[in-house]
Amino acid sequence: MLQCLLPALCLSLAVSSAWAQTDTAAVASEPEVVAAGEQILVVGQRPGPGLWKVSKDNHVLWIFGTYSPLPQKMEWRSQQVETILAQSQEYLTAPSAKASVGFFRGLTLLPSLIGLKKNPDGATLHDVLPADVYARWQPLKEKYLGDDDSIERERPIFAADTLFEAGLKQAGLSKGYEVNRKIDKMVEQHKLKVVQTGIELPMDDPSKLLKDFKKSQLADAQCFSKTLARLESDIDAMRLRANAWAKGDLQGIQKLDYADQENECSNAMSNGEFARNQPGFQNIKERMQTAWLAAAEKALASNASSFASLRLADILDPHGYLASLKAKGYRVEDPDGEVY
Repeated sequence: MLQCLLPALCLSLAVSSAWAQTDTAAVASEPEVVAAGEQILVVGQRPGPGLWKVSKDNHVLWIFGTYSPLPQKMEWRSQQVETILAQSQEYLTAPSAKASVGFFRGLTLLPSLIGLKKNPDGATLHDVLPADVYARWQPLKEKYLGDDDSIERERPIFAADTLFEAGLKQAGLSKGYEVNRKIDKMVEQHKLKVVQTGIELPMDDPSKLLKDFKKSQLADAQCFSKTLARLESDIDAMRLRANAWAKGDLQGIQKLDYADQENECSNAMSNGEFARNQPGFQNIKERMQTAWLAAAEKALASNASSFASLRLADILDPHGYLASLKAKGYRVEDPDGEVY
């Protein structure tokens, strides 16, 4: 709970996703086709794409690739995922980074959270953004948020997130969290051992960190601008990618390139002055990858079958998680059986 109350510590540091894999089983219900703007969203029950396979010496780690956004009304179900989870011994959680201060310590910090999302010194978006970026913001704000002027005093990174969620909702899309929740339920149902792969972000003085965050500037104009760009030009492509995921069309999604604002927004937080002064907040992405790879190798050595979740972007990254496993001598196959 308190991790969510401390956005300065957890915003865009948790790596989660929503990509499944090709399921050869028949879909249990006919898809419903819903018009959404100029594109079509395929909803109803859908399998999503197939599973990546990492193996060595008859030990297998199956990778569930996650993706977002997805159709709001889509119900995800994959017989392949259900079958493999039932046969596995461990489930590796998605990479993440979090700061934990304890419940009672967190209660004492609650007053410090007031105004956390606001710009320092009462500045507005008009004050902190380049003029051309602010001019692009105004019509999008009117379209997706209406007359709410309170958002004008928020930091660009928070305003961008609010705008993006509103844009997704109006386009018939969502963050796709339901897919991850279903996997969690299946893991619980089959009583798999859950291995937490995330890292902890140590803090010597959480109260001081919050105060520093309130005073510090964030280089988040680029995060804001890329978010606007996606809403200006990428809504239809988002629908197409969501449909490609729902139909298990991995190639279709890879063909639709886009400027992902997530890295820009993540960097704005992790490179902020308040974070640079915290030794425990350095090299977060590298530490997350190292921790996940260690857990993956341990699972591959110990279990006949293990299961894990990764963002599709991290799976396909030529310097990412699966590329690192391949470099260590593991066999990596994509959902179509092609060896990397």
